[in-house]
This record gives sequence, C-alpha cells and structure tokens, in this order.
Amino acid sequence: MEYLTQFEKVAVLGAAGKMGSGILLLTAMEMTDQWLRDKNLQMELFAVDLSYDVLRGVVKYLKSQITKAAEKKTVWLRSVYEDREDLIENGEIIRQYVDDVLNRVTYTTHLSDIYNASLIFEAIKEDPKVKTEVLGMISKNSTQKPWFFTNTSSIPISFLDREARLQGKIIGFHFYNPPAVQKLVELIQGEQTESGLVEFARTFAKQLRKVVVSSNDKAGFIGNGHFMRDALFGLEQAQDLTDELTPSQAIWAVNRVTQDFLLRPMGIFQLIDYVGIDVVQYILEVMAPYFPDEQLMHEWLNRMLESGIRGGQFADGSQREGFLKYQKGRPVGVYDWETQTYLSVDDLATAVDPFLGSLPEPLNWKTVNFSSNKKEQLDRFFKQLATMDSKGALLAKAYGLQSKKIGIHLVDGGVAKQIEDVNRVLETGFYHAYGPVNEYFND
Repeated sequence: MEYLTQFEKVAVLGAAGKMGSGILLLTAMEMTDQWLRDKNLQMELFAVDLSYDVLRGVVKYLKSQITKAAEKKTVWLRSVYEDREDLIENGEIIRQYVDDVLNRVTYTTHLSDIYNASLIFEAIKEDPKVKTEVLGMISKNSTQKPWFFTNTSSIPISFLDREARLQGKIIGFHFYNPPAVQKLVELIQGEQTESGLVEFARTFAKQLRKVVVSSNDKAGFIGNGHFMRDALFGLEQAQDLTDELTPSQAIWAVNRVTQDFLLRPMGIFQLIDYVGIDVVQYILEVMAPYFPDEQLMHEWLNRMLESGIRGGQFADGSQREGFLKYQKGRPVGVYDWETQTYLSVDDLATAVDPFLGSLPEPLNWKTVNFSSNKKEQLDRFFKQLATMDSKGALLAKAYGLQSKKIGIHLVDGGVAKQIEDVNRVLETGFYHAYGPVNEYFND
C-alpha cells in the first residue's frame, strides 16, 4: 500500500516534450492499471507544460501508444473488465482502457495546480538553473513535501538537491529515448537521497519492466559519460582526416567506420544529430566544470550551431538536419561548410569507400544483434578486423580501443560501479551489439 499512496496526486513537468510525453504515458498507464485492480484508490495525474497548445498535441500521441499497449494485454483487460459484459460482447475493451487512461490526465500550465502533489516527474530543459528554479519553487510552496524524479542525463543529483533545497527528496531516474520503448533506466542517488525514495523508484521501475543500472552521482553519469567522450573522439578523428579528405568526406568516413566497421546501429555523427547538436553541446558544458582536466568541447559543434544547424527531431519524431541530411530516417547528405549545402552521400562515397577499404565481411548491426549465434559472429568479424591494415580498419581499431578506455575510465573515475554496468548501459540504452569494454580491442 505504501507504493500506491505515492500516486494519490502525481505531476509530470515538461509533459509535452519527447521525454516528458513518454514518462506521462508510462505513469498514466501504471496508475490506471493499479486503479483497475482496486477502484477505491484515489489517483490524479497532471500534465504540466508551458502552453495548452503544446499540451493538446500530447493527446494524439497518448491515444496511439495506449492503444498499442492495450492490444498486447487483452487477456488481462478481460479479467479486470469482467464485470462489464457489454464491453466484452461488443469488443470495446481496448477503447474503454484507452478512455480510462486518457481520463486519468489533467492538463495545466500552472505550477500552483500541483503544489499538493505527492510525486513529481521532471523532464524540463537540461539546464541547471531552470531545473533548480522550478523544483525549488514547487518545494517551497508544496503542502506535501513531494518526491522528485528528475530525468536529467547529466546534472549531478546532489547539486539539484542542494540548490533547490529539496532535503534529499530527489532521485535521478533517467529514462532513455523514447521512454515507452527503451528498456533502460539509469538510477542515480544523491548524497542525501532518502532510502524510501530509492526503494519506491526501484519498485516503480520493476512495475514498468525496466532494466535498472545504478550510476554514481557524477556529471554525465554512465550513458552520457561514455557517449560524450565517444562523440568527441569521433569529431577529433574526422578533423584529423582533413589532411587527406575534405571535411564532408571526413565526417562521412568516420560515420561509416563507427557504424559499419564497429557494427553499431548508428554512426557517431548520426547519433549526435539524433540527440541534437545543441543538446550535445549543452551536456558538455554541464560536464566540463566537473572534469577540469579534460577538454570537453569541440570547435565543430560550435561551427554547426553558428550555421544555425541543431539536429534533433521534429514533433513527429522525424530527424532534423544536422551534420547529416536525412530522408525517411536514412542519411543522404553531409553538410559542407564551404557551400553551406548538403553534399550527396552517394557522391562522397566515390572517394570515401576506396579510402576506407573493404569490411571484414558483409555483416551489419541488425543481423548480428538479433542473431542466435551473436558472439560467434562478433568473434569472427573482429578477429578478421584485427588482421587488416586498411584505413577503415585502422580507424575502427583506434575507435574501439578509445571506447574501451572511456569505459574503464568511467569505473576508475568513480562514475560507474563496475565494468558490467558500463557495458549494460551501452548494450541496452544505445542498442550496441557488444559492450565497449571487451576482448576485441587491445593496445
């Protein structure tokens, strides 16, 4: 019962954003499922954002996703709606469930509406100042002393706790994008995080069937701790190649190496675009003061932003132009600073493909990652790569080794508790076919 009491009044801040809408969806369904088991429960859920226009756009997303979820649990829905013969006879169970979940949500633009909330999910701008101001205002005016779940991917929890004066009532609960699909949650305790909050967070994650990896409270945590440094190495590799290639060719070469030669779902420049060039830049700025001995910046990120190119996604989830241009989610062009246009990937490939050389074998991430003999395929592929001295193979081996060193550094630097956690985050949250700390790349 203690778990359920926290759901008496819940709020999601930033509910219209891509992360916030996913968190809203998962929370609304969990609350509704609990209510369907015991209709004596009193539960309210508030979706909070800056305007009703953006909030109205969330309803279509919720309806679509709830319908998909309902279709996968019709047997259970029949059991909880067993007293509604009209629904069962008319095949209206799914529609009723969708309505029940949607009716759970109240939309508001006023923080004052949630000053008596018991649980608050925060998924607003990844800005320490904005987060502490909003969380601090709620805490100051609250009548309930709520627990805060922050979706920050980089800001230390103890910093937010201290600056917003939350007295240990905050925990890092970092969903991966998109929350409704991604299985991984990074769980981060601050120095003062209450033990009851930690226990509740683990129970909630279990109810959502999430894979939980605990990170220590260091800026960037495990996921961005690895990704940011990995991305910087990719930028450096591409910049180094401009002695032999044009910048556009170099970007495409490194993107191909990190996807095709390393068997990843995306090349590193596509991944930067997916997250958003501006978001990557901002996370690096957040992390930089905590790691003064590292150069956590790159001039090419600044150059893209100065050109007005930010990457990220449109509201419908399609990819915005970044380092690369996309059609139906696939890269078709690479940005050229000199002409300020996108050059065709096909044209760039005429120079880049011979420069890189051939792959060890025609294997791709999707084929290997869902194979019943994945390890055997990986072993064979990377054993062959180790014997090759083509430019693509050398770049891939250097990249794989650096990725491994970053993973080890996260443990040695007290970010991750163990190597297995680093590998699990990259395999689960980033869909890598293998963890960065592996037997394939060595000095």
